Amino acid sequence: MAFMVITIDGPAGAGKGTLASRLAQIYHLKYLDTGLLYRAVAFKVSQLRKPFKKQDVVSAASSLTLKDLKNPSLREEQIGNLASEVSIYPEVRRCLLDFQRNFVQKDLSKSQGAVLDGRDIGLIVLPEAPCKIFVTASPEVRAERRLKQLHQKGIDCIYEVILEDIKLRDARDRNREISPLRPADDAFILDTSELGIEEVIEKACFFVDSKYPQAKKKAE
Repeated sequence: MAFMVITIDGPAGAGKGTLASRLAQIYHLKYLDTGLLYRAVAFKVSQLRKPFKKQDVVSAASSLTLKDLKNPSLREEQIGNLASEVSIYPEVRRCLLDFQRNFVQKDLSKSQGAVLDGRDIGLIVLPEAPCKIFVTASPEVRAERRLKQLHQKGIDCIYEVILEDIKLRDARDRNREISPLRPADDAFILDTSELGIEEVIEKACFFVDSKYPQAKKKAE
């Protein structure tokens, strides 16, 4: 059995996290939500209670551990917005690039492989990975999904505000000079706008199986 590496990229709210965690279960893979790395850095600098400087962000990134990723506060909306801001620093991205690659290489004998999701995994972090998926969806659909999630948590929000936030974050991610958001040339583009989660899983598994025909799936 060859060591499997699956990269999943895409904009916020497209469903890449759900897909990545499901694929990790199906194929016995360890899983890293790389977006949490930037959120963890953002959370650390937010605790400074003062306007942060670049050196503060770099220090937070260089001291990051897997334990930092388990903080429930990382899922808060303001931390997500701040994460997009701290990710612009090349020094931060270099620190987290090493973190991500080390995660894949660590304890190879204990796992069938790894799946990582984020913004630039297939393009920058693991460009030689055989199996790359780029998950996308329209801003309107992603805003509706986010609104539903927030309402389920008892948080009252306005659709138009969420939609505008998503569009701004997309523009920031796509137009940044370092690792802009875009699919790798050999990535499978998976638009989830009009698909249910099981349809998304089915299409993704079909692609994964084409890259790793000997993959051992988890028994249902």
